[in-house]
Amino acid sequence: MTGPDGARPLADRTAVVTGGTRGIGWAVARALAGAGAHVVLVARGREALDARVAALGEASAIACDVTHPDDVARAVDALVAHPRGTPDLLVNNAGLFPLARIDATSVAQFRDAIEANLVAPFHFVHALLPAMRARGRGHIITIGSVADRTAFPENAAYAAGKTGLRAMHEVLRLETQGSGIRTSLVSPGPVNTSLWDPIDPDQRPGFPPRRAMLTAEAVADAVRYVATCDADTNIDELRLSRA
Repeated sequence: MTGPDGARPLADRTAVVTGGTRGIGWAVARALAGAGAHVVLVARGREALDARVAALGEASAIACDVTHPDDVARAVDALVAHPRGTPDLLVNNAGLFPLARIDATSVAQFRDAIEANLVAPFHFVHALLPAMRARGRGHIITIGSVADRTAFPENAAYAAGKTGLRAMHEVLRLETQGSGIRTSLVSPGPVNTSLWDPIDPDQRPGFPPRRAMLTAEAVADAVRYVATCDADTNIDELRLSRA
């Protein structure tokens, strides 16, 4: 699998994509594989993982539910001990998108959202960063959201995680500056994926219709651009909206 121009700027690199079997994650996995990377998919569901690995060809997979700390711990241990070595590129994409008023959100639902959207990404960064520092090279790409800066009703759990994730990215950028490690935040507006299926935004006032949303492929193109810039260029933050 190659990019549209046949170029493979990520050849011989290993890229981890969490939430890599559907939506934005799957589009990102295809884009990075097209740029030559060996992609490690991290997601729930062994059957879906196996199908996606078969579709990519040059790929591997680790089953992990990012709402379960023990699963995340096993996944990061597997990545640190990966046969190809510690990955060169981490795309923290997996997450949950619960919608409910604060008084209708249970503590357990809020906790799950924070585990998935903030604690799990921290765990992956914490595990992979030392090896990146040791070799003086690596790239951590965080998938943010318009909700990491803008407040919306019914969005407390999701926004809390994504706003924290943006803050973590900004601190990470300061702490890795000059180390050879690049850190990038890619924050899209609403993206038309299956995440919206139970919400049906076309029928809910205050939500953009799906036809007016970004595509997952547009976000993946942005990630590919960020990941394949010259090694001495860091895209600190890239925000996407539908034109």
